[in-house]
Amino acid sequence: MEIYTDIDKNTLVVYLSGELDEHSAELVRNAVDPAIERGGFAVLCFDLSRLGFMDSTGIGVIIGRYKLARRRNISVCVRAPGPTVDKIFRMSGLYEIISKIA
Repeated sequence: MEIYTDIDKNTLVVYLSGELDEHSAELVRNAVDPAIERGGFAVLCFDLSRLGFMDSTGIGVIIGRYKLARRRNISVCVRAPGPTVDKIFRMSGLYEIISKIA
């Protein structure tokens, strides 16, 4: 798992590549949670274009970051999920609470 973050205007973009599972969950939490706590942006967007795999632990990581962000009035979105990750988002119902952008 590789994680890179960038601020683009009022959006914190979190680039995830590799696999989001029980082995990488803590890396994502450690990279994203302090940024959410600091604030200074209105949108948290996960760029999933290079994420090849996500399991139920990954779903939990995304939901946890969503809850943390929403408590601070930060909107959450995902962009460019590949077919496998997109299917997981659809089947789990994540798109009901997190918007997908192109």
